[in-house]
Amino acid sequence: MRDDEMGTIKISTKNLTTSIQYETDNIRKEGMKMFKKVLHPTDFSDVAMKAFAFVKQLKSAGAEEVVLLHVIDKRHLDAVKTYAGRDFMESKGDWKEKTKQQLSSLEDELKESGFKVKVRVEEEIPFSAILKAEEEEGASLIVIGSHGKSNIREMLLGSVSEKVVRKAKNPVLVVRR
Repeated sequence: MRDDEMGTIKISTKNLTTSIQYETDNIRKEGMKMFKKVLHPTDFSDVAMKAFAFVKQLKSAGAEEVVLLHVIDKRHLDAVKTYAGRDFMESKGDWKEKTKQQLSSLEDELKESGFKVKVRVEEEIPFSAILKAEEEEGASLIVIGSHGKSNIREMLLGSVSEKVVRKAKNPVLVVRR
């Protein structure tokens, strides 16, 4: 393939620039969008917010819609329920309200950038919910942080992102911390 048949999209953050190359002829001929619908799972960690910055820059690659997904790990809910007793419903309500506020802020940012946005909150095992959302939403790309809030430094990838990379049907962009 000749160099003039390739296009490059640069995605930059403070310390990292990533280039995505694509065949411009195919996109021009078929009117294809490289990543039309992006799924962005977030736990609001620093790495997830860095991934969010990448999502916003995908507008130049033709991305039109972003599905924001936050998964409340049902295993954590079970633990809270066991130890919190009667206060569980109040704690769960507070947790969901805080989540909605954080997602609303991200949603507003994306809408200001010209994206159509859908927000999902699931109570499930995180990697399962991400794969389920990929399928249900027809996402053409998943953009995920390499590590979540547990942020175990010794691991190359967090367990959730690693499972998503292995089992996703579509491309996954993993953003390092």
